[in-house]
Amino acid sequence: MLRIAVPNKGALSQGATDMLTEAGYRQRRSSRDLQSIDADNGVEFFYLRPGDIATYVASGDLDLGITGRDLAVNSGAEVEEVLALGFGRSTFRYAGRPGVIDSVAGLDGKRIATSYPGVVQRDLDAHGVKTAIVELAGAVENAIALGVADAIADVVETGTTLKQAGLAVFGDPIMHSEAVLVRKSGNGAGAAVEQLLRRLRGVLVARSYVMLAYDVRAELLEAAVELTPGIESPTVSPLHREGWVAVQSMTERADLHRVMDALYELGARGILASNIDACRL
Repeated sequence: MLRIAVPNKGALSQGATDMLTEAGYRQRRSSRDLQSIDADNGVEFFYLRPGDIATYVASGDLDLGITGRDLAVNSGAEVEEVLALGFGRSTFRYAGRPGVIDSVAGLDGKRIATSYPGVVQRDLDAHGVKTAIVELAGAVENAIALGVADAIADVVETGTTLKQAGLAVFGDPIMHSEAVLVRKSGNGAGAAVEQLLRRLRGVLVARSYVMLAYDVRAELLEAAVELTPGIESPTVSPLHREGWVAVQSMTERADLHRVMDALYELGARGILASNIDACRL
């Protein structure tokens, strides 16, 4: 039976549960449950602290785990990323008082406060910079004002909190993180893992695309198909109305309304978009 770790709480928990449910896997009934078995799919799920998941997977006790890329790197566990899952996104940046430190090189010999020492150390090593890392559990924005550090490294969303603390980001992003599926480094993928990956990839595609259907005159078909090329090729069927065809094509959700407007201006009618619940490509 495949053994998979899932975040038990926090920002990643609901996203992981939703994705696994959409992929056809039965999840726990209560947030207090520590494990659940989906006998029909041959999978046992273990609900663990997100920061510990990479460690359990690296030990070989669990086959796979869903955690944040930042948490996996921060743990130092020997795991490898199998699939990026598209939720729980965050960006890590350096920040400090404007005019005091404005580059990663300027951190050399300084103190950096962070809740993710493993992530920061990896980046500093890549830049050849030596610093003293001050590990804090949270609210690192206060570290400079309180004299604990010269700079900080933290998740930055809008930057509003940093501005309120009189800080500004500098340097390139340390890391772009999101939820990822990980396995022990060097482990292969058996049939059960391949099935899980197909299902999860199907969810990712279903979330990113819609099925677009429309009617268009036959002489305008080639121009319409340029707007809706689909994954492989659109499905085209003749209509009872002579000289018209019906077209179905998977279209990127982010581009949907622009494409619908362009089709209408071209002369297409009956333009309908519908969600895709699941797919295999």
